[in-house]
Amino acid sequence: MAISRLGDNMAFEYINKNGDRKPKIKPNIENLSNFKKDFNWEEVFEEIPWLPGGGLNNAYVCIDSHVDSGNGNNVAMIWNGKNDEEETYTFNDLKVHTDKFANVLKELGVCKGDRVFVFMDRLPECYISVFGGLKIGAIVGPLFSAFGPDPVKDRMVDSEAKILVTQPELRKKIEGIIPDLPDLEKIIVVNKNNRTDDPLVDDDLSYEDLMSSTIPIESIENTSQYDYSIMHYTSGTTGKPKGALHRHQSIVQQYATGKWALDFQKDDIYWCTADPGWVTGTSYGMFAPWSSGITQIIYEGGFSASKWYSVIEKYNVNVWYTAPTAIRMLMKAGEAPIKKNDLSSLRFIASVGEPLNPEAVVWGNENYGMPIHDNWWQTETGAIMCANLSSMQIRPGSMGLPIPGIELAILDKDLKRLPPNEPGILAVKPGWPSQFFAYWKNDERYNSRFKRGWYITGDEAFMDEDGYFWFQGRSDDVINTAGHLVSPFEVESALIEHKAVAEAGVIGIPDKLAMEVVKAFVSLNNGFEWSKELRLELMKFSRGKLSSAVAPRDIDYVEIMPKTRSGKIMRRLLKARELGLPEGDTSTLEDD
Repeated sequence: MAISRLGDNMAFEYINKNGDRKPKIKPNIENLSNFKKDFNWEEVFEEIPWLPGGGLNNAYVCIDSHVDSGNGNNVAMIWNGKNDEEETYTFNDLKVHTDKFANVLKELGVCKGDRVFVFMDRLPECYISVFGGLKIGAIVGPLFSAFGPDPVKDRMVDSEAKILVTQPELRKKIEGIIPDLPDLEKIIVVNKNNRTDDPLVDDDLSYEDLMSSTIPIESIENTSQYDYSIMHYTSGTTGKPKGALHRHQSIVQQYATGKWALDFQKDDIYWCTADPGWVTGTSYGMFAPWSSGITQIIYEGGFSASKWYSVIEKYNVNVWYTAPTAIRMLMKAGEAPIKKNDLSSLRFIASVGEPLNPEAVVWGNENYGMPIHDNWWQTETGAIMCANLSSMQIRPGSMGLPIPGIELAILDKDLKRLPPNEPGILAVKPGWPSQFFAYWKNDERYNSRFKRGWYITGDEAFMDEDGYFWFQGRSDDVINTAGHLVSPFEVESALIEHKAVAEAGVIGIPDKLAMEVVKAFVSLNNGFEWSKELRLELMKFSRGKLSSAVAPRDIDYVEIMPKTRSGKIMRRLLKARELGLPEGDTSTLEDD
């Protein structure tokens, strides 16, 4: 088989803050393997500050422990608003705010194990709400702020969420589904700096009023490392997205990988561009940096090459964690905006969410004076599993090597190990600290992910002769668009709610910037005819229900939807026909 690689033996340098060129160190693969074999996670557990009384709580590790150790005056967060507002929060500040919000929830009757969902932009109150919920033992569910009404409804109904924290413009976007949330008791609305004059709706509560009339809680709920902390919904091929539950012990691996895979060092200024509604935005936009006690930049605005570079220059960012789609957009913007800014503070750049093109690694070295380090993990893994560490020789296009304590393997269809350079199923040996421990109310689905002593990731890859892993693609129909995993079923379900649509099939098609974009095919009910006007109507309809980030970029008509004899839509066949690829085995295709 032909394997596409670029520069297996390429050596990189980076430029430190003083302008000195520092060579990357080529690791001894044999020694690194021995280190992993002898590695014991208990060593990292001992570094983590535990609650007084022996419990473990993410909020204590990330905030209160720094106050207790005398570092409360260190800056934790610098927030840069989309209108160029700026706010600075020390760890002391965050402790006060999160203690007060924890008491707000407690006074509203929220108990340990209750679900509190946060549907907000990158505002300071978003982060305060998450940690306040964790302090009283709630299970917190961050939601992507670009979601439309249907994704929010699906997740809140499934999770039986009791509290929703949001902001006026997002509250307005989902007002139509509020009556359909039977378990929702209260909505807390954050009107940041009175940006809107919208009055509170119905029985909604003002975040500002609640915070001004309460006092901090006396103590954090004594959660154990085995108590659930965060619920992230992840997409599947069939059915609605599943709520992946993580425990407080996840902080152990998030803390360690922040140091190993993102090179966190004392006094670093760090910027993670991920939205807090996705797992990267919590694991590495909240837990990893603050467990290490470093300063984090929160930029509320959207993508802009010139603005992003100005953020790095203004705040002297040292470590930058972003996504391949953003990097490709920066590459498209070219060298001009780079030359207008001083990026010499940068020491380490990393990327996650989808495979990073080999060309992007080389481009980073040429334009930033350092490579971009790719790494791999999933919502279910909770933290980085495989990475190009700062000391490693990078092989552009590779996910890197498994981090210490993690065992990865490539398996065939019979779940037997494959030799180097043979593509197959990427699997992980269970037992890592940030492993998810349930899909909410779906034990059958959860158990199906573990077979013969392995967690089956749903990704395909191969391992080279030196132990580097190389991503090949998804083994199911889940669509990776700009790092966001989209369930075809979720999009199909939204489309068939339109009166004209009889059936819908959804696929991902290649895209230079986003890796994949969503495309839908529909067949129509009797009495409807395909037209340009109907196509535009369906596009608008789907965006209204799902949001532009999830909805189809294009919709086409098919007279007869290809299905198996059992009635399952053959997305594989739709994709092959769209891309002009061989159709493969069609023996199970339903007769016309």
